[in-house]
Amino acid sequence: MSTPGDNNYLELATPAGDTIKVLRNAHPRARRLRLTVTPGGARVSYPQGTHPAQVFAFLRKHADWLERKLDELKADSAPPPLKPGAATLIPLRGETTRLSWCHGAYPQVELTGDRLRLALPKPHNKASLAVARGLLRDYLYTQMRRDVSRYLARYSEDIGRAPSGLRIKPLKSLWGSLDSRDWITLDLALALAPLDALRYVVVHELCHLRVRDHSPRFWDLVGSLDPDWQEQRDWLKSRGHALKAELARLLGN
Repeated sequence: MSTPGDNNYLELATPAGDTIKVLRNAHPRARRLRLTVTPGGARVSYPQGTHPAQVFAFLRKHADWLERKLDELKADSAPPPLKPGAATLIPLRGETTRLSWCHGAYPQVELTGDRLRLALPKPHNKASLAVARGLLRDYLYTQMRRDVSRYLARYSEDIGRAPSGLRIKPLKSLWGSLDSRDWITLDLALALAPLDALRYVVVHELCHLRVRDHSPRFWDLVGSLDPDWQEQRDWLKSRGHALKAELARLLGN
């Protein structure tokens, strides 16, 4: 756990590799430490003069409860499910795109301007929804792999190393990882994110080929390749859950 740049918050690292920001509040009339979760986020209140180590220990003790409550809160605000035949707006490479259905002799998906068209034989019903989700998964995978391939070619040369392979699939909490065999795995939800955010995650994982930890040396290397990495990391922290929820809406759980 560490204190972020904003001294009003504490950061709690979870076993899954996520970071939970907790608003801290020293209250003159507080008699004990108290942890609450609301739609506005998590807050820890404590008596003035409480030692920071005691607050940290309190948060660590309740980390599982806190993560569960935040997940429940996010589930309550999940977007509505994808409906067969119903047009909807989705994020695609960071741009708002209209997803529409139309009649087609055979299933296909096509991007035209700011419209992504699903062509499927009618009627558009529950059976066609499964086909549509398969089309969307393949489309997002193909587009994202194309973008990632460009970043890998560019930054692998700068780093002087390249990954052994690439996997793209939905991930529950992480955005990316590098395994012991130097395979990079990326979250398919990044296909919905702005390209700058995708680039940051690719750079992040590539830099782990040189530095396996998150030491200052690692972040210096990331910054040398992606100067606005902090902005992209903060964007993913604040908007990332919405992207993952949107992917689940499109592809099903």
